[in-house]
Amino acid sequence: MGIFDFLKGEFIDVIHWTDDTRDTMVWRFEREGHEIKYGAKLTVREGQAAVFVHEGQLADVFTPGLYMLETNNMPIMTTLQHWDHGFESPFKSEIYFVNTTRFNDLKWGTKNPIMARDPEFGPVRLRSYGTYSIRVADPARFLTEIVGTDGEFTMDEISYQIRNIIVQEFSRVIAGSGIPVLDMAANTADFGKIVAEAIDPVISQYGLSIPELYIENISLPPAVEQALDDRTSRGIAGNLNDHMKWKAAEAVGNGGGAGDAMGMGMGAAMGLQMAQGLMGGQNTGPWGAAGTQPVQQAAQPAPPPPPVEHVWHIAENGKTTGPFSKAKLGRMAAEGQLKRETYVWTAGQDGWKPASDVAELAQLFTILPPPPPPGI
Repeated sequence: MGIFDFLKGEFIDVIHWTDDTRDTMVWRFEREGHEIKYGAKLTVREGQAAVFVHEGQLADVFTPGLYMLETNNMPIMTTLQHWDHGFESPFKSEIYFVNTTRFNDLKWGTKNPIMARDPEFGPVRLRSYGTYSIRVADPARFLTEIVGTDGEFTMDEISYQIRNIIVQEFSRVIAGSGIPVLDMAANTADFGKIVAEAIDPVISQYGLSIPELYIENISLPPAVEQALDDRTSRGIAGNLNDHMKWKAAEAVGNGGGAGDAMGMGMGAAMGLQMAQGLMGGQNTGPWGAAGTQPVQQAAQPAPPPPPVEHVWHIAENGKTTGPFSKAKLGRMAAEGQLKRETYVWTAGQDGWKPASDVAELAQLFTILPPPPPPGI
């Protein structure tokens, strides 16, 4: 081997690309003047494709493997260059490496609510979000339709467009599905497949494909969700009477005061009275349906529960005592242990107040005994 053959072998190009990022889709092999030596070695790794562009025209596409850039494995380039025999001079061409692996955990979501018609609730507004994965299925089409002459193309440059396509198809599928809102959670997997299939013809025009699309959640407006929670609570209560009793007990437990408890109790009594009236209204007279036995007198509704008496705490000299009933406070006021300026507090009251500023206790200081009889 002569010295020129040795030098020729030493200057043979080695063209390859290793990617240390997570979002690069296309990278252009940079060479000054875009000159590539004939016979150069091209390495295309798994998950990659190499696309040659010669004088603005798309040429050969190389899949994973090791190639010697010669006329026998560059048929399109050979045709464009009119190489009908051996050619050993450098040629000018751009090489784009395309990442063909999956880009996972990409987010999508509805920016605005989707109007749909529910068979049970009527018109509703829905929101949804999820994830998807995408990959380059046709490197040549992707390069011509999307990338163009961009030397480094990332996933962020096309993710917004993909999200818009997903939301558009999801809105169409969800609005025309006719599936009740309460059953949508059980059909998210089917929705995801239907949306992915509907998107595929549009995405394929970009040279892309969506292997996976997941719907993580389909939600209603907060007000509607609250109404559903209330409806569930009533279903758990069983009937109106039990529900009103439960609400009354809840109000008392939360310090709602005697007024709230009395109101809840009256509501429970009214509900019970209405239920008994409906049951009694099924009979048409003083005799039963057979006309042989008198109808039993309906039980009188139970009186509402008595109001809950407040108990009070006293703060003096940095210490608190109590609780004391109102009667006990009356005796303490008479004995001088409770004064107008004494600070008191009870459940539901906004902070400590002087006893004279509490309407319920102020009367303890205005009740005075009558004057003693004459001669005593």
